[in-house]
This record gives sequence, C-alpha cells and structure tokens, in this order.
Amino acid sequence: MYRLSVRRKLRAEHFLVGGGWGPETQPHAHDYLIEVELEGAALDRHGYLLDIVAVKAQLESLLNYFGSRRLNDLPEFAGLNPSLEQFARIFCQRLAGQIAAPNLSAITTKIWEDESAWAAYRQESACASD
Repeated sequence: MYRLSVRRKLRAEHFLVGGGWGPETQPHAHDYLIEVELEGAALDRHGYLLDIVAVKAQLESLLNYFGSRRLNDLPEFAGLNPSLEQFARIFCQRLAGQIAAPNLSAITTKIWEDESAWAAYRQESACASD
C-alpha cells in the first residue's frame, strides 16, 4: 500500500459546548497541525499515487476556508460540539469530496491540537477501483 502525506498549519478558533470543560468553553484559538494521508495500492502511469501539487492545492483551499475563523460559526458544525474529533471528520470528508483518483483507497486526516494531542478520521474512497 502506497501512502502520500502532506502537513500544513492552520490557526482557528472554537469553544466547546455541552459540558463543564472550564476554560475550553470560552472562545480560544489553536495552532492546529493538519496531516493528510492518502492511500492506494497502485501508482498511476507517471509513478504517482496522486499529483502532490494538486493535493496541496486542494488542501490550501480548505485551509483558506477554515483558517482564522471560529469553527462554531461554520455550517458544518451546526448543532455539533466542535471537538477535535468532529473537526478531523469534517475536514476529511470535505477533502475526500475534492479529490478523485481511481487508485485512491482511503484518506486519513489527523489534526494535532498541540504537541501531544491529536484526533484522526479515516474515510474509504468512493473512487477506489477493485
């Protein structure tokens, strides 16, 4: 299985809802590290799993959308606690919707909140060929 990974930083704000989490219930920002890993069993005719330049462009589009914003105010988080886990899922699903390649079998998004804490979400690709 081949894997391609890209990492970028993102600053965004949020506050947690629905529990007694002290200061986390007040608006605050994180300097997130977003790690995207793409998996597939076969390379294309150029020897690539995916064109890394195209992956970076799609990632940049999402970073521009989520960056410097309050996650709670975005429609994707309506009715949800904007936890690290929810953010990883939403980011992964949005990216999966933008990347289509017949040799792609899965996308994993890992979002680091700080040096020691992260959450990840893995989605099987609808484009994967058998």
